[in-house]
Amino acid sequence: MENLEEKIVQADTLEALEKVRVELFGKKGVLSAQFAKMKDIPGPEKKAFAEGLNSQKSQLQSIFDERLTILKNAEMERQLKAEAIDVSLYTGSGEKGALHPVAQTMDKIIDYFVALNFSVESGTLVEDDFHNFEALNLPKHHPARDMQDTFYFADGGLLRTHTSPAQIRTMLKEKPPIRMIAPGAVFRRDYDLTHTPMFHQVEGLVVLEKGEVSFANLKSILTDFLHHMFGDVEIRFRPSFFPFTEPSAEVDISCIFCKSEGCRVCSHTGWLEVLGSGVVDPNVFKAVGYENVSGYAFGLGVERFAMLMHEIPDLRSLFEGDIRLLEQFR
Repeated sequence: MENLEEKIVQADTLEALEKVRVELFGKKGVLSAQFAKMKDIPGPEKKAFAEGLNSQKSQLQSIFDERLTILKNAEMERQLKAEAIDVSLYTGSGEKGALHPVAQTMDKIIDYFVALNFSVESGTLVEDDFHNFEALNLPKHHPARDMQDTFYFADGGLLRTHTSPAQIRTMLKEKPPIRMIAPGAVFRRDYDLTHTPMFHQVEGLVVLEKGEVSFANLKSILTDFLHHMFGDVEIRFRPSFFPFTEPSAEVDISCIFCKSEGCRVCSHTGWLEVLGSGVVDPNVFKAVGYENVSGYAFGLGVERFAMLMHEIPDLRSLFEGDIRLLEQFR
């Protein structure tokens, strides 16, 4: 008994103590061998033998636990000393951080429009059907709703599928003239190389007195904006459909990877789609109570801009926090 206690007390590392534990308490240890002898002990003596053995085991376990606590505390103290950092010491080896590429891209977009006296409206992440769909000329059962696979709540609320509800809320509380952008996170049920369930958009809206704004104004500002973002690229407007604008157009830039010669990224067309735009549909103005006004709107995906600007092939990598990718943006 004393010899066993001495082994426990003399163990000076956690590894040495673990060996003692196996020797004493393991399946083939000393105590297991003692308990195995019970089958050969006569009945009247078996109870006393078992009680004595259990008492010895309990005493050894108590000594073992006490020694384990001491060694764990000593090991922790050793690690703390080894990993200690004197924050008051000066070092020239520190590396500067950087904004996430999505945040960098968002800031560059916002800076452009703020310089043109656009206001920045954030809106809310949780929306209702009216602001997210109906006021944007998307009544119930409209087929275009299928383009936006929505996260719904049990009470009928939803996670906004675009930042356009911020435009509706702004028009409901303010009167023209309005020049605004609505940057922020949006949510859709989608996940692949070019889609994630949460991503970021910037949508813009200009509303003035009727006749003061036209598609030509929209084309002019978007052309200058895309040159600001991508440099010397060609730009084209293609007729398209959006429920909240009429006429509508998708906007392409010449492929920045192959210089319009055709590659895998642009599907060998020489063009890359970057945003949607159009003249605001009269039904949208009717939903917010506007009369005798005209305006245009546009919207873009910030992650797509970031991927094109930094040549990132997989959208999902922007959300994985891989330090090998992020440290490239210092």
